[in-house]
Amino acid sequence: MNLSLSDLAPPLRWTSPSQIAPIAEEPQLPEAWWHAIPIDRACALAGTQTVAGNLADLAVAFWGHLPLGDILPLLRFSDPVEAERTPESLGRDAVLKMFVRVFERLLEPVAERVPEVRADRPVPELIDALFAALDDRQRAIARDRLYAAQRATLDELAQRFSVTRERIRQIERDLRDHVEAWLGSPEAAPLVAHVTWLRGRLGSAVPADDLTAAVPWHRGELATLNIPTWRFVRTLLTGYEQSDDWLVAGGGDELREKTRQLFSDGPRPLGEAVSMVTQLGVREDVAERWILAVPQLRVLDGHVVPWPRSINEKAEAVLSVAGRPLSPEEIQERIGEDYSLVGIRNQLTADERFLRVDRNKYGLTRWGGDEYLGIREMIAREIERAGGEASVSTIVTNLTAKYDVSESSVRAYSGGPGFERTQRGWIRVAGTAPPGEVAEPYQPRKDVSETRRSFRSRDGRWWHRVDVNAEHLRGSGSPLPTGFAAYLGMAPGGQLTAATPSGDVVISWHNQPTMGSIRNVLADFKAGEGDHVFLTVSDGGELLTRFLPAANVALTPLGRALHLIGYTAPVNSELEGLQLIGARIGLPEASTRDEVIGRLRERGDRDILGFLGV
Repeated sequence: MNLSLSDLAPPLRWTSPSQIAPIAEEPQLPEAWWHAIPIDRACALAGTQTVAGNLADLAVAFWGHLPLGDILPLLRFSDPVEAERTPESLGRDAVLKMFVRVFERLLEPVAERVPEVRADRPVPELIDALFAALDDRQRAIARDRLYAAQRATLDELAQRFSVTRERIRQIERDLRDHVEAWLGSPEAAPLVAHVTWLRGRLGSAVPADDLTAAVPWHRGELATLNIPTWRFVRTLLTGYEQSDDWLVAGGGDELREKTRQLFSDGPRPLGEAVSMVTQLGVREDVAERWILAVPQLRVLDGHVVPWPRSINEKAEAVLSVAGRPLSPEEIQERIGEDYSLVGIRNQLTADERFLRVDRNKYGLTRWGGDEYLGIREMIAREIERAGGEASVSTIVTNLTAKYDVSESSVRAYSGGPGFERTQRGWIRVAGTAPPGEVAEPYQPRKDVSETRRSFRSRDGRWWHRVDVNAEHLRGSGSPLPTGFAAYLGMAPGGQLTAATPSGDVVISWHNQPTMGSIRNVLADFKAGEGDHVFLTVSDGGELLTRFLPAANVALTPLGRALHLIGYTAPVNSELEGLQLIGARIGLPEASTRDEVIGRLRERGDRDILGFLGV
């Protein structure tokens, strides 16, 4: 016998030797013995049980999702029912027993084995001979129903031949039995051998066109049925299903999910990804095409990355592959889909997975490093690191070396509100005490929870509602309540620069807190008079915004009240609505109606009270 184990088990041909060797190496057998020596010699040297055990171990480790008949095609003849089951469903011991039976039967003395059958004529002629023996009606039913691209219905065929639907069904059943019986005959041996070879060639997933192109005679027509030969051969590939433009062994959805799971831990270089996918039985030469055909995977800069629907996760994948911080514009370009730049910036700012590391660059938080906070806040950080006072020259050197900021900007902020000079060339944060003294923190007259148009979100962050008017749209500044400004960490004489995608917004506090123009922000939202913008400033110095169009006049009064706190979902009762309002203005969850109304009065939220009928 001159057949190696890889001749009998096709998956051994397309699985990487580096994956096979750790499982299949045997001290009494030569290197790569599964290719190098005949199966009878391998069994003589190591024992049939050992050889079958190695194949069973490989089946469980790498090909658990494949039908056993695809792993060892001889099983389809000796045990056709069990051949359709998978190693995952049977377990290693049951698989080993079946493999041992096949090898023992194969290794029986030559005199007791069926001699090798050779084809005396081309395989298509053998198939034509099968159907030539049928009458015209049987061939028509085979052509138009069994092997047709668009199958004729039982009713159509019944009308054509003036018989009942049941009679057509019976003829169809007899045809299947006729073909099945012929496949078990010596005359069909060349075709059966060809199908066995095909299974090894196709692997667990292959573009459907590969079947047509596998051998030249697949593209020819069967004279008796006037159909492409490959279409008849396709019906013999039991266990394969057509999934989109692929032939997939077993379930297409199952194999796609197994492929996705390979990359759940993040990006992998394409070469490594191809090797990983071959473990699932996909041929190496089509593995990249299979990866591209799997939803939620993408090849990006030579890496295979998970590609889910979330813009956050796509941005994370882009940064992981790049290995360095990128600008929002670069991330948008690499994602290559219809996401707005404003949306990408907002997600980078709000998601803790991302860290702003420069004026216009973001990295992954897990990479570490200092966060870019805006020039004023970074000057304060440098002062804090220096122990409360720092040289302006040192601050300029440190910040310009690390970030994309100019020396003139750093010096301008250092001399502006929020900092005070302590000696020649040295500054400290305004309002802080000299070393050894304790400064009193600024206390606003009203806490943010008692401040009109300030509302708390579920994450604990407070937002201020701006009711858009003509002055905002013209670009005028607008006052901010002192309670909200103090919540942002400001004090009289201070200044806060909040970054937005369309330019910085400066909040200053002289006689009272004042916010500069937000016209560009409103333009991004296409806001008009009567609309609302909820805003706050992140710890990283980003102006966070939530846009809410003016309420529909058809809303109930309670709905209009809830709209003003930024809540737009329906509620089941007035009590539920009042509890929502109470939570947004800082009251405990079980607050009464009177407590909610009382707090709204103290805050001055007359618009909300009006809709509540107060």
